[in-house]
Amino acid sequence: MSSAQFNAGQNHGQAKATTEQWMESAKNTAEAAHDKACNAAGKTHAETQRSKEENASFLQQTGEQVAHMAQGAIDGVKNTLGMGDKK
Repeated sequence: MSSAQFNAGQNHGQAKATTEQWMESAKNTAEAAHDKACNAAGKTHAETQRSKEENASFLQQTGEQVAHMAQGAIDGVKNTLGMGDKK
């Protein structure tokens, strides 16, 4: 075998090994990025759910306050007209 053929075979082997290393590195990088994206999505989902619950609670409290204010206004009008419990 000639020196040129030997060098070509050696270069081919080195190129193949380098390509496999790059592919493994790219695979690891992609898996790490995927894991980070999944973690971020999970945190975002949890924060969104908590925010929804807080908003629902706030709206319920606000609705109750409005209902109490309306009832107070109705009672005030009834009392003014002499139709309420207080005479």
